[in-house]
Amino acid sequence: MRARVHRSRVTHDRWLVSYADFITLLFAFFVVLYAFARADQKKQAEVPLAIDSAFKSLGVFPDYSFKKHNSGSGSGSGSEKGASPAADLVMTEQALTPSVVGDDLNRIRHDLEQRLQPQVAQHTIVINMGRDGLVISLREAGFFNSGSALPRPDAIPALRRIAASLQGSPYDLRVEGHTDNIPIHTAQFASNWELSSARASSIARILLAIGAMPAQRLAAAGYAEFHPVDTNDTPQGRANNRRVDLIVLPRTAVNFAAPRSSANGPWRRIVDSD
Repeated sequence: MRARVHRSRVTHDRWLVSYADFITLLFAFFVVLYAFARADQKKQAEVPLAIDSAFKSLGVFPDYSFKKHNSGSGSGSGSEKGASPAADLVMTEQALTPSVVGDDLNRIRHDLEQRLQPQVAQHTIVINMGRDGLVISLREAGFFNSGSALPRPDAIPALRRIAASLQGSPYDLRVEGHTDNIPIHTAQFASNWELSSARASSIARILLAIGAMPAQRLAAAGYAEFHPVDTNDTPQGRANNRRVDLIVLPRTAVNFAAPRSSANGPWRRIVDSD
């Protein structure tokens, strides 16, 4: 009986193995691309919400939100129904630039100068740009009797006009009381510290009562004689130092009194950390 001889068969289907490997790798490649695309969309949706939360925690534009408004009002691109988060983001970044903030403070300054023309002409109110922001300086001669912390009744209309100009602004307001270097010691005030603090608190309470801005954006402080704007060696200099300053300030470490063309950019925005 003859032994059976096994002959090798040549198959032409080995290409199927390489094809299957190729299809598997191609499928894995598209799965990875899809995963990246879904992750990017999620991050893009989270970016506006994260920026909105950061703005609110810093107190800058606290009433602004990236959420779409349902009021149907067409005033302003940020409040239009269906406005995209990207459009809102561009608008908010532009609004936060120091140059835009400085222009806005100058607009408020010009508005105040128009509303307070008689007081500005009499130098009982002085308005200028300070290191922290817009400074509205109320001189004692136009607002207080000597040694008193209560504003005179004839000063209330001016405070109402100031409140009307500041209403709706997104900035904080710090009310600072200042005195000259002549010591005071009365039954009501033991020193210039108490007098300056009481004057600042009185003005702050009036501004709060007439709705200048929300209480959480209003602060009062007394500095006594230690932040003079003039010499204390003359009667006129001491009169200039007896004042209550209203400082309209955004929460940015920017010197608004410096020229805009300064070398290191005093307009460079550095948000302070609360």
